[in-house]
Amino acid sequence: MERQRKQYTAEFKVQVLREHLENQVPIGKLAEQHGIQPTVLYLWKKELFEHATTIFTREKANRVDGQKIQKLEEKIQQKDALISELVEDNLKMKKKVYGVN
Repeated sequence: MERQRKQYTAEFKVQVLREHLENQVPIGKLAEQHGIQPTVLYLWKKELFEHATTIFTREKANRVDGQKIQKLEEKIQQKDALISELVEDNLKMKKKVYGVN
């Protein structure tokens, strides 16, 4: 019979790691309390610190992306204004050439 692995939510992992880091509860005690192997908790802790930099980098990247989007939207507005001006001039020229009022 196959044993199924337990699946823990991200919220649960954060809760357990927070308890360890903020309240300085030993990993062994947490492992026993939650019925988890200590090596699993060490793995979660390692993952947390390995991926922590992406959280801070992503915030900075989102700000930069927002600025780029704003600049591109301004550029689109300028192009739309230029296109409408050219279309208007084109209509005026057609009216002048074909004599349509």
